[in-house]
Amino acid sequence: MTTDHGPAPFTTARLDALPLRVAYADEMAAVLADPALHTFTGGAPESAAELRARYERQTSGSPDPDELWWNWVLRIRDEDRLAGYVQATVRGAGAEVAWVVGAEWQGHGYAKEAAVGLVAHLWDAGVLRTVVAHIHPGHAASAAVAAAAGLMPTGEWEDGEERWRLGPLPGNSVSSGVGGA
Repeated sequence: MTTDHGPAPFTTARLDALPLRVAYADEMAAVLADPALHTFTGGAPESAAELRARYERQTSGSPDPDELWWNWVLRIRDEDRLAGYVQATVRGAGAEVAWVVGAEWQGHGYAKEAAVGLVAHLWDAGVLRTVVAHIHPGHAASAAVAAAAGLMPTGEWEDGEERWRLGPLPGNSVSSGVGGA
């Protein structure tokens, strides 16, 4: 699940999930340039310089020693192009996850494939009891991705988004998600 220097890469049928590096900022600025990507999350596309600064913060790690920030860019293997990212904030035995696929690559199943791969990558290590995602109620595509990854709506809300959860594992008494985002 991790290396000595951060999250381990993982693969799916069509994607390579590569640990985030500052060097990806220029290409990712183009991938994330469509303002429509911010419809449900707010904000606006970031420039390459802004992404470099954010990636520097993210790759430096959380200031909270009990929290891990794991971020991967998604490379479409056959095209050798970046197409989005997945991330996990890990705290204790839980992780909060998110995914974004650039507008050009939406509608091809990449978000579903990436989210399923991410959850499997995190879950297979056997140390997590919960995986949580926050889904805007109007974002049907993201809800479908969460469901494909095995998460279910909880009826719990935070900042206008519903918490979707996988876990706890059978026989486990943990019933809440994790902190951070």
